[in-house]
This record gives sequence, C-alpha cells and structure tokens, in this order.
Amino acid sequence: MSSLATAEICDTNISHLSSGDLRILHPVFQIYGQSQAFSGPIVTVKVFEDNVLVRELLETKGEGRVLVVDGGGSMRCALVGGNLVQLAQSMGWSGIVVNGCVRDVDEISLCQVGVRALGSHPLRSNKKGFGEKHVGVYVGGSFIRDGEWLYADNDGVIVSKFELSI
Repeated sequence: MSSLATAEICDTNISHLSSGDLRILHPVFQIYGQSQAFSGPIVTVKVFEDNVLVRELLETKGEGRVLVVDGGGSMRCALVGGNLVQLAQSMGWSGIVVNGCVRDVDEISLCQVGVRALGSHPLRSNKKGFGEKHVGVYVGGSFIRDGEWLYADNDGVIVSKFELSI
C-alpha cells in the first residue's frame, strides 16, 4: 500500500499539527519488514508481555489497517514475531506498530507489512490472554484512538484524527 510522505504531510498540515488533530510520534521506533512506508486506519490493543490479543486481531481481515500495540514499552520479551507478521500479511494488514519488541527479525524482513518497534528481543511473550482491544493507548508520546489514521515512512510516524490527502 502506498503512503503519503510524512514530511509532506507535516508541511501541508501545519494547522492540524497546531490543533493536535495531527500528531508526530517520538522517533523511538526501529524499522522492520519490507514495507518502508505504510498507512491506514488504526486498530488498537493494550497488552503487557502477552500477545494472545495481538494474534486474535491479526487473525481478522486487515483491509489495509494498521495495528498499534501498546506493550507498555516492555523490553523483556517480544510481542510480535515472524509468524504473526506473516499472518498479518496474509490477512491484508498494512502495518504494525509495537510499543515493545519484535523477534524473528530475518523472517519479518521478508514480509510486505510495515513493522515498527522499539527493538528486538529473542524471548517470546506470555500466552494468558490479558489485555484490552479497541481502547485508547499512549504510544510514542501521543494518545492514540481506534479509528484514527497512521502514516509511517523512513522520516517518522504520524497519527491523524482523520484520513489525509495532499
């Protein structure tokens, strides 16, 4: 899926940046996956060191959406691995942003899904099913809601209250 350039979005939407309708996430995310640029409507999930709900969401039709995973910034295990990114690709997800870690980086690099995460970690997460889907999350210095739009490229990650066009 093609995406608008985040720098161009910023240049042409100064009023939305000023109002808070458009927010730039902190530059803390590493880039994984073949898709360097991606965008789409956001689906949120809030978990901590447990990825059962992440899998449940990625098993649904992605329809070009982006999954934003608030993992509490934990650096103690991975919430997304190669199998989940392959699943996301087959289900039509545009991207995944993880406020936490990924693993199986070499497998992820073969997938046509945009992936951003704080880092990589070899340990898999718990499988207890704790967390919440479709709730407001705080990721990258910004409060993000289900249904907002995310735009990501090599310059950064931006969240908008509505779909943007240039």
